[in-house]
Amino acid sequence: MVEKQGADTGIVSRAVSVVHRTVTDRLRTSAANYLFLVLFVSVFVIAALYADIFFTTRNMANLLRQVVANGLVSLGMLLVILTGGVDLTVGSFVALGGVIFTGFADTVGILPALILAVSAGAAFGIVNGVLVAHFRLQSFIVTLAMMGVVRGFVYVYTETPLVAMHPAFRVLGAGTVGPISYGVIITAIAYLLIWFFLNRMHIGRAMVAIGGNREAVRLAGINVTLTTILAYLLSGVFSALAGAVLVSRLGIAQPSLGFAYELDAIAAVVIGGGVLGGGGGSAVGTAAGALTLGIINNLMNLFGIESYYQQIVRGIVIILAVMARRKQT
Repeated sequence: MVEKQGADTGIVSRAVSVVHRTVTDRLRTSAANYLFLVLFVSVFVIAALYADIFFTTRNMANLLRQVVANGLVSLGMLLVILTGGVDLTVGSFVALGGVIFTGFADTVGILPALILAVSAGAAFGIVNGVLVAHFRLQSFIVTLAMMGVVRGFVYVYTETPLVAMHPAFRVLGAGTVGPISYGVIITAIAYLLIWFFLNRMHIGRAMVAIGGNREAVRLAGINVTLTTILAYLLSGVFSALAGAVLVSRLGIAQPSLGFAYELDAIAAVVIGGGVLGGGGGSAVGTAAGALTLGIINNLMNLFGIESYYQQIVRGIVIILAVMARRKQT
């Protein structure tokens, strides 16, 4: 009888502990959401008070064009983080998509070149997914290694900058519909599709659930391995697409393109409500996070702040965001 009572007491104690952690996590999440909302509003107030050029049509259009690349990369990063992983290969995927799109644009045309670029990102993304999901390797180690592999592949393809002469090459990134660029439209469509995928489709909801409780998802009859591979595949697709749009806007493809993009992508996801290790995140929040980073970078450029100070600011933002979103243990 005494042993049974002791066991019951232990069960109750563990249950209370779980409830306490859950409540604490929710309170921390709510506080973090309000904190970053205040940050977002404060950035706009600073812009209104100290940067007269910020709200001009030209600067707004330029800001949105600059957000496109990180917005697409962050969207792919969101899917991987939802599964409990992280993708450090995204910056290399940006370079891969950019050089392949530029290198093939003159020979096969714009659309086939874009398909080739996105397919290359998808192929390497599948490799990441298989190594992480099927072989149960740590995503950090896998994608860190693949980051070097993909970057090396880019330099094997070309060690010098590439320029395409196709008359429609600049349309994807620099073409506009009124004041809105095609890149912004593509990014908005991508976010709408992923929002629908995560909130209205069975496999999308499963992807969200994997980071919270992988075993429960498996017991529910969902193929966790294939769902996780899909997340890495889509990360490769969106990152390669970001590279194609970026080189189209710049007019040149550098093999060093996309350096450190993974940091901004992680920051955008976490600022927008994502939790490293899985268990939280949304397309709407990630869009807000990418826009917030874009505004901060835009303001620092308008104020003439040196690039190395900008790196310090971004690093601090990432640390604060991760601290605010950390799980209770």
